[in-house]
Amino acid sequence: MESNLQVMKIWQADDKTLGIEWTDGRSSRYDVVSLRRKCPCAECVDEFTRKPILKAEDVKEDVRPIRIESVGRYALSIRFSDGHNTGIYTFETLRKLG
Repeated sequence: MESNLQVMKIWQADDKTLGIEWTDGRSSRYDVVSLRRKCPCAECVDEFTRKPILKAEDVKEDVRPIRIESVGRYALSIRFSDGHNTGIYTFETLRKLG
């Protein structure tokens, strides 16, 4: 993974899909419900075992991102419509999920 990889553009491709265009020209698409279910924060994943705490069925199918912010030059923070806002998705994590 190239360490200076950055996000060039983020867009809502449709009501269930988030798009990201990367500085290397690659585009990724993310199902927003899946993205929420794969949140890597300590509320959703055990910090020591890395086992999921969040149950997939606890995330409703209508969840959507309502705010996306840059975290330095390495990640995005996504606030979801279900009130969850503690997940930081590193660019490396996003590329693996895309």
